[in-house]
Amino acid sequence: MTQEKEFKAVKFDHYGGLDVLHIDELPLPVPGNGEVLVKVKAAGINPIESRIREGFLAVRWPATFPSGEGSDFAGVVESVGLQVKTFATGDEVIGFTNNRASHAEYVLVPMDQLTPRPPHVPWEQAGALFVSGSTAYATVKAVSLKKGDTVVVSSAAGGLGSIAVQLAVAAGARVIGLASEDNHA
Repeated sequence: MTQEKEFKAVKFDHYGGLDVLHIDELPLPVPGNGEVLVKVKAAGINPIESRIREGFLAVRWPATFPSGEGSDFAGVVESVGLQVKTFATGDEVIGFTNNRASHAEYVLVPMDQLTPRPPHVPWEQAGALFVSGSTAYATVKAVSLKKGDTVVVSSAAGGLGSIAVQLAVAAGARVIGLASEDNHA
């Protein structure tokens, strides 16, 4: 008799504070067509996730209980499903999940929600990079910054803001960063 492999994941069964979180043991999923199973090495925590868990965004993003947490992650490809040609077992990746599932030992995602981990980016930073990084990139690209332009970045000390500042500077723009007094330095 073969024992089914399990993994640990953060879950909650009703809205509330940190006290509603618990660790569940779940069966390890098998990737389907176009899916990739990733062993998570680091996962990000976005500020909106606590608001979702607390129920403040239940109208827009209702939870289906038991619900997990987390969007961003970085890890190593454990296995791939059919039709996956861009990733192979052992590849280091960063990605996101729309299933609130990255705060776990493993996450199953469509292959188009992954990209190779930049080799110079440490795991801890890579685990929080995808959502903030892709949003900052899209934002800077959308305003078509050119050398000599001036741009104002609000929340410049935050995750998304600090990446947007770096991308804008790299484009040759003059950046005015807005931040709370505690973050002025």
